[in-house]
Amino acid sequence: MYRETAKLLLYSNLGEDAILTRLSDIFRDWENRACDKPALISRIYREVKRLLDLATVYGFNHNLWQNYLTFLLMTNENSFTLTCERVGATEGGSVNHFARADFAVFKRLFDFDFGPIEADLGIDCFSVLTHYTAIAKKAQMYYRTVSERVQALSAAIDAAQSTDAVFSAVTAHYRDWGVGMFGLNRAFRLDDSGSLTAINNIDRVVLSDLIGYETQKQTLRENTVAFVEGRSCNNMLLYGDAGTGKSTSVKAVLNEYYEQGLRMIEIYKHQFGLLSKVIAQVKNRNYRFMIFIDDLSFEEHEVEYKFLKAVIEGGVETRPTNVLIVATSNRRHLVKETWKDKNDMEFQNDIHRSDTMEEKLSLAARFGCSICYNSPNRQQYHDIVKGIAARLPEGLTSLRSSCCWKPTSGRSATAAFPAEQRSSSSITFQG
Repeated sequence: MYRETAKLLLYSNLGEDAILTRLSDIFRDWENRACDKPALISRIYREVKRLLDLATVYGFNHNLWQNYLTFLLMTNENSFTLTCERVGATEGGSVNHFARADFAVFKRLFDFDFGPIEADLGIDCFSVLTHYTAIAKKAQMYYRTVSERVQALSAAIDAAQSTDAVFSAVTAHYRDWGVGMFGLNRAFRLDDSGSLTAINNIDRVVLSDLIGYETQKQTLRENTVAFVEGRSCNNMLLYGDAGTGKSTSVKAVLNEYYEQGLRMIEIYKHQFGLLSKVIAQVKNRNYRFMIFIDDLSFEEHEVEYKFLKAVIEGGVETRPTNVLIVATSNRRHLVKETWKDKNDMEFQNDIHRSDTMEEKLSLAARFGCSICYNSPNRQQYHDIVKGIAARLPEGLTSLRSSCCWKPTSGRSATAAFPAEQRSSSSITFQG
């Protein structure tokens, strides 16, 4: 095994802690008799456990060894894979020669014979891994898409009769889905170090689940489609009353346009200083990124809005065309305003208080697309509740006559249903 991994060129950046790297070291020590058998078995079992843990998380099945190698191919970011993501595998490119050589290595690793080491050490773990049956037939809900793609590509590589067939299957995946975490996940959050972490339990709501607000949804959809298609679009601010579906609408467009390359990065107000770092990570990728800021607002003493304003528009570096700022807020102008801001002049602090007002209003003005979500009136509220009741299972339609019709906000509609019946409905209509 170590002789094969030593031949990798484009995919050589596996990392010292990779399971494949550790197993290669184990096989080297086994062949050279550099370690006694109990120690070798212990080291092998540690890597097998790591492989089982990875398989459990991502729902691998049938041949965990091949699934793992496929996962490496899908997530390894290098010059070749990133180029394939952006423009595909160009015929005649010199780098294709090296890629084919690496794919030939992976194909041999796919069919690697673990029999000799198992016979020598008296173990059978590799035989079990290559003929594995998962306890659950389906992958965990959070990673089902990842599991399906890994197993589909793994089967294609296993069935390939030539290196060219492997090359075609893998590069087709890069072209269609990209490489690395952006190719496998739709949403990410930013940690305080500036690194992106995948969000795997995102709500799978779509816009049709949100009853009412047709004008708002149409505006949101049109601007998102323009962004995904690379046409002119605007940063979006969804503002209005609490619980009216602002955040739900943003998650819905992400789910609807994920397969067209739309991704989401969620950040918080205290992380605005890392925005430039985030943009630098994504500006050259073949995806469209919504940088999502939920429940955005600033008190009078908070000045982070000035940094956000410069990042959206007005900085030296132009915002990349594959980045869109999307925010939700209960405040139309985002920054808290006071009555004293309306005074033209005062003798303390700023001489011209109108300048302060312009400063505060300028942030909201940087969002070229502002969409208002007001609380529904009585008739709209009735329509929402009736629409939700109509979607409930047949045995629950009696709820229409037992609902409380008094509207206070969009969120209060959930209170119209008993707690045990709310959970039986898959309809989402709140922010």
